[in-house]
Amino acid sequence: MKINLISVGTRMPDWVQQGMLEYSKRLPAEFSFNCIEVPLGKRSKNTDPHQAMKQEGEALLSRLSSRDYVVALDVLGRSFTTEAMAARIGTIRDDSRHLSLLVGGPDGLSQDCLARADERWSLSALTLPHPLVRIVIAEQIYRVWSVLAGHPYHRG
Repeated sequence: MKINLISVGTRMPDWVQQGMLEYSKRLPAEFSFNCIEVPLGKRSKNTDPHQAMKQEGEALLSRLSSRDYVVALDVLGRSFTTEAMAARIGTIRDDSRHLSLLVGGPDGLSQDCLARADERWSLSALTLPHPLVRIVIAEQIYRVWSVLAGHPYHRG
């Protein structure tokens, strides 16, 4: 299974790259995790934030393939326990689909991204900074694999 975190924002601090690398290198080849970055849309005092969201949405959507099962990460999405997320991702894997998780910019995901998504998931009711979201997702993907593989990490 191929899992892509497609996220708005580039030039993350080294600690973000190191955190993501730490979890992604633990995964077996058949459960690969990649982060694909797209640039922030142009923002200024005189521009409509929806225009930036539209640019970001187009960039996010351009990274998808027809085989992708698309999940929009959204505060209003469905919350999961780790075990429930593992079961959900296991079903997606068993359907021979790739999983793409979309993370929007500072104003969220465009309506086009939300419309393309097969589901909306929430990581937390809290507002999380984008760099931290990347590490949380990487860790949870590793934890999901651990649950699916029967590895004891998920109990920790």
